[in-house]
Amino acid sequence: MDRPLDILGLCSGELAAEAARRLGSGAGVAGRVYARAFETGRLEPEAFGLSAVSCRAWRESFRVGLLEPVALVEEEGGAGITAKALLRAEDGSEIECVRIPMRGAAAGGGPRFTLCLSSQVGCRMGCAFCETGRGGLVRGLSAAEIVSQVLSARILLGWDCRNLVFMGMGEPFDNFPELARALAVLLDPRGPGYAQERITVCTSGQVEGIRALRALGYKRLGLSVSLNAGEDEKRARLMPIARRWGLAELAAALRDYPQRRNFALGVNYCLLPGINDGREDAAAVARFCASIGRCLVNLIPYNPGRAPIARAPSAEEEERFQGWLAEEGLLVRAREAKGGSIMAACGQLGGGPCPAAGGAAGA
Repeated sequence: MDRPLDILGLCSGELAAEAARRLGSGAGVAGRVYARAFETGRLEPEAFGLSAVSCRAWRESFRVGLLEPVALVEEEGGAGITAKALLRAEDGSEIECVRIPMRGAAAGGGPRFTLCLSSQVGCRMGCAFCETGRGGLVRGLSAAEIVSQVLSARILLGWDCRNLVFMGMGEPFDNFPELARALAVLLDPRGPGYAQERITVCTSGQVEGIRALRALGYKRLGLSVSLNAGEDEKRARLMPIARRWGLAELAAALRDYPQRRNFALGVNYCLLPGINDGREDAAAVARFCASIGRCLVNLIPYNPGRAPIARAPSAEEEERFQGWLAEEGLLVRAREAKGGSIMAACGQLGGGPCPAAGGAAGA
């Protein structure tokens, strides 16, 4: 007998095809089973009046694998509460995702949240400022495990997140087949039904992955790149991936990505005092941005981890660098530091178990 397939790794059409193949007569009800699985986080064929034999066949052929939350920590800030969850996979692997409060109230008056998703356990990119890569790459996540972060967050933790960003553990394009499948599931109107513009994939600059994502044909899916230096030699010292793909090749791939007129690429810049925060660095960023077209620079203050390469920048240093970028004609947004005290900020994920503060989350 085939091993039960995890519905969270399938699009609705794929479930219908698999149900027809495995059950013989399950295709007709598959759409309703699929929608209910994403609504409740459970496989419930009984809800549709199927016979006991049919229900048993469904359960022998399919499953819904939510990741188990084993720890939860929170930090209160000006925009709201940042929360990091440690999720455990069936093989014992630990995956971290973060709920990030966003400035501006939602329609109901409450805060809006973005869910930061992981695509791998660990990372092989080895960026100097990032905690995740210190232990290397353990493995890629399956599409079901990627999607399960969204459902586990909503159903088991009660997190209602408007936007999704692949900016957690791992380089998304280093796990491209599973990323592509997860995106298809997250966009499926019978399943999570996210709009493309609510999802952003962030890359360290994996040129082949940028081109592969473009080939999928999504017109409104967000893309951002971690830049951190506008000059090849300095960027290569901070990000080993730059030794394979220089800024010229990266810029060419980014120029080709937009497939609608008003699209804006995200350029993420981690501000490291004494390393990449000079006036000449701002000018180099401007030259790179001029070569890729419309973009928004996200200025992110460095969040020291367990082996820091610099201190966190002061507010004055952030304002100064932001001013230089604005003088260069760039549209720039300064990111508020969120989650630093709980190792949930940019560059801090995967540094070990969540700190004790905040307690454990029940599954």
